[in-house]
Amino acid sequence: MDLKILTYVVVGITFAVYIGIAFWARAGSTGEFYVAGKGVNPIANGMATAADWMSAASFISMAGLIAFNGYGASVFLMGWTGGYVLLAMLLAPYLRKFGKFTVPEFIGERYYSKTARIVAVLCLIIASITYVIGQMKGIGVAFSRFLEMSYEAGLYVGMGVVFIYAVLGGMKGITYTQIAQYCVLIFAYTIPAIFISLNLTGMPIPQLGLGSAMTDGSGMHLLDKLDQVVTELGFKEYSTQIMGSKFNMFVYTLSLMIGTAGLPHVIIRFFTVPKVADARSSAGWALAFIAILYTTAPAVGAMARLNLMETIQTGPVGAETGNLVYDERPQWFKNWETTGLLQFEDKNGDGRIQYYDDQNEAFAAKAESFGWKGNEMVKVDRDIMVLANPEIAKLPNWVIALVVAGGLAAALSTAAGLLLAISSAISHDLLKGVFWTGISEQGELRAGRLSMAGAIALAGYFGLHPPDFAAGTVAIAFGLAASSIFPVLMMGIFNKKINKAGAVWGMIAGIGVTMAYVFQHKGIFFVPGTSFLGDMGPSWFLGISPNAFGAVGALVNFAVAILVSKLTAEPPEHIQHLVEDIRVPKGLGGATA
Repeated sequence: MDLKILTYVVVGITFAVYIGIAFWARAGSTGEFYVAGKGVNPIANGMATAADWMSAASFISMAGLIAFNGYGASVFLMGWTGGYVLLAMLLAPYLRKFGKFTVPEFIGERYYSKTARIVAVLCLIIASITYVIGQMKGIGVAFSRFLEMSYEAGLYVGMGVVFIYAVLGGMKGITYTQIAQYCVLIFAYTIPAIFISLNLTGMPIPQLGLGSAMTDGSGMHLLDKLDQVVTELGFKEYSTQIMGSKFNMFVYTLSLMIGTAGLPHVIIRFFTVPKVADARSSAGWALAFIAILYTTAPAVGAMARLNLMETIQTGPVGAETGNLVYDERPQWFKNWETTGLLQFEDKNGDGRIQYYDDQNEAFAAKAESFGWKGNEMVKVDRDIMVLANPEIAKLPNWVIALVVAGGLAAALSTAAGLLLAISSAISHDLLKGVFWTGISEQGELRAGRLSMAGAIALAGYFGLHPPDFAAGTVAIAFGLAASSIFPVLMMGIFNKKINKAGAVWGMIAGIGVTMAYVFQHKGIFFVPGTSFLGDMGPSWFLGISPNAFGAVGALVNFAVAILVSKLTAEPPEHIQHLVEDIRVPKGLGGATA
């Protein structure tokens, strides 16, 4: 069957399942809309959490970053998985025991302050909207390839699909939709990886294929081969490449870790299970489901980069016959040119594709002797690598179609979870909790859906010009969550002396410092610009990139909150008892309402 028709069939079937589930499980009450009635099985919740967690950044963008940043991109693997363990061990069970709908609701009651709740909502919205923008980038990439249209048109179509099933279903519909999406995305990610690993190394397990010998008769191991290919073209050695400095990598990893533990759309999933013990259990299941993709990603990234380089560089470097003739470019190349995410410019007029690092002064001089006049692959969007990889590797059409369906599933699942977090923050925390306490349940439900629709429109607009690649944009969101939400949650659970003034000023200081740093080094936030993932900026504070600055913002948050709390009145006695009760392990069979 023709690839285009087969892709329509596979994606159409998966979408029919998602939308059917959304109608079947649509929310009829605020309890079902926000926390699925607190009746989700821990294994099912673990799978839904994994789908919620493994976003477009994980499925589409992370392997692309690994493909182009090599060893340096391990910050995403370590930061995101390590942060999830932090969340599961230190936050989720205690927040579930508290028994409320949302993170701002916990903050408002723990710090006995509507002001703290409002500030928490604003921080949540800023971080979540930034995160959704990253998902919208992934949605635009996937839909543009699937429908063979421009990135912008693909983004608009994706916004419509998100609106249908996220706005209708609420948490109840989203939970069961995400279970289906997890099954789709994990098969879509691992099956091509197995095929490509077999083709390159003869090893069916991609994780082992990454360290195996090539089957091309060279006797070289895959990573050695990749190092040779990229360095011959002036790029940095793949297996030793780092992002900025080692200190920047450390801070970047820390920012992603604590940002993970402060993300409300993941935390809210632990409010959907019946008991506190189930929150711990579902966290363990989710980690197991997540590990399947995260341990596969390094192999996918490395193999994608090798396939791309060898497709374009068909012979020895410098030889006239070594470069792919543009008019003879393969079909996958033409398909991605249609989206605008892959672009070629014939700078020396020879009709061949020269793809090399023209910023490397030593190699640029050598390239000039070959008659090359600059890197002619003027755009290779990193976010296309996972989706393009099966086509580059000439895998069967059904595998390519499955990958497109998986990419869409990953982007849509997390977008839905984030939009629900934004919706609940506006309708439940701001409207019902502060400004209109007498609103009816149906009125609150209607407000939640309207705010979700507004968030889709806003994120889609900014998604047209995201500040970075999908994973880079998500990293900014993690930094914002790390600097604002994580510290106030940790102190709220483990330090009974932190008062409302400390919490409020800590959040303002943390997110304020982080946003100021991002604005300073990016200019106007949501405009096209350079990636934060390249060489070290000359004016970075201690060499820390803007994506990684959330960890510094978190330290500022902690310091300000503790200092202000010491200078102002202690929390009331009943609040201090409340903090102690949250941490007491008794009552694991149930949760306070």
